[in-house]
Amino acid sequence: MSHVNARLNVRGRLLLIERVLGDGRPVSHVASELGVSRQCAHRWVKRFQLEGLNGLADRSSRPRHSPRKTSVEVEARVLELRRHTRVGPARLGQELGIPTRTVGAILARNGVPRLSECDPLTGVVIRASRHTATRYERERPGELVHMDVKKLGRIPDGGGWKAHGRSEDVRGRGIGFDYVHSLIDDHSRFAYSEILPDEKGPSCAAFLLRAADYFAAHGITRIEQVMTDNAFAYRYSIRDAVTQLHAKQIFIRPHCPWQNGKVERLNRTLQTEWAYRQIFTSNTERAEALAPWIENYNTQRIHSAIGTTPIKRVSPT
Repeated sequence: MSHVNARLNVRGRLLLIERVLGDGRPVSHVASELGVSRQCAHRWVKRFQLEGLNGLADRSSRPRHSPRKTSVEVEARVLELRRHTRVGPARLGQELGIPTRTVGAILARNGVPRLSECDPLTGVVIRASRHTATRYERERPGELVHMDVKKLGRIPDGGGWKAHGRSEDVRGRGIGFDYVHSLIDDHSRFAYSEILPDEKGPSCAAFLLRAADYFAAHGITRIEQVMTDNAFAYRYSIRDAVTQLHAKQIFIRPHCPWQNGKVERLNRTLQTEWAYRQIFTSNTERAEALAPWIENYNTQRIHSAIGTTPIKRVSPT
């Protein structure tokens, strides 16, 4: 089992090494494919070069030294008082003169269950618990839509390295990028994507209006809020388009892409199920496959987060 916070397991790290060192591919490209940062990819490559396969194994996150760690005696007193009194960290901390957060850390470290999971009379665990990340979903289609752009390298005519393998004559280098603009509805996960030549303000604004027309043609006639990241094109160039839709624009906090997680997840699905699912022999061939894929995504593909297709969330009947 991999470390709980790891993005890649050992097999994924080995795959990264094979593609970077074995195939000679750029670290940034491989990192993007595998869903990790360039810094993370460089770290695994460096560990492999220094330690071999052993360098790809998980390491403990525990610090080597903890000079301020609570003493064994204090920890034992917290656990003993909890067993006898069955009260929460705040009251335990007040009783023992210890900060509440320290008490909470001691209880968690020793696997002491929460009081809400226990019988108040005996202290025996009687309730199931499942702790998950906080999730949200708007109540109706169009109440909130998420917008983003994903950059993909273009495919040379005749196919790139995926079609012909690696060689000294690297195929497709320097021919530029496609910019996949996407809009997804928060409630229904209904989506629309286009490939455009850039991610500048006018392109983003025009895309938003076309996406709104596409949504309206499928039953989402009113867009109330548009969520984006803080890119310059979104912050300053799509205001008029948002106003034209009679909507409100909201921004995620800087450096918090998970707040726009639904469209980020759509970007990942686009990569794995459209862009990288099969070998394309030209950029045009891949571009022509996008619209049919979006149609299938909206009308045929069961979305795991909602248990049905997006179009059924838009029009239940």
